[in-house]
Amino acid sequence: MAAVFAELERGMIRERVMAGLERAKQRGTRSGKAIGRPKLRADLEDAIRAQLAAGHGILKVAALVGVGSGTVQRVRRDVLDEKAAAAG
Repeated sequence: MAAVFAELERGMIRERVMAGLERAKQRGTRSGKAIGRPKLRADLEDAIRAQLAAGHGILKVAALVGVGSGTVQRVRRDVLDEKAAAAG
């Protein structure tokens, strides 16, 4: 019985989200700005890359730059992907 209510609630949430996205499109929100979380500032990403290149660990870099460890992990993964693409 609980599964039925959960499925119904999920459907209602999805409808509200889709209606909100449609409303944003009609207002032109998507034309100039992306919907969702803003991108990391270039200066912060450069600082993270510099600290990682200096050999600091993820948690230390996060504390030094003032961002979350997940952000540092993402930038680190991007750096490693760029190195792999350049190598092969």
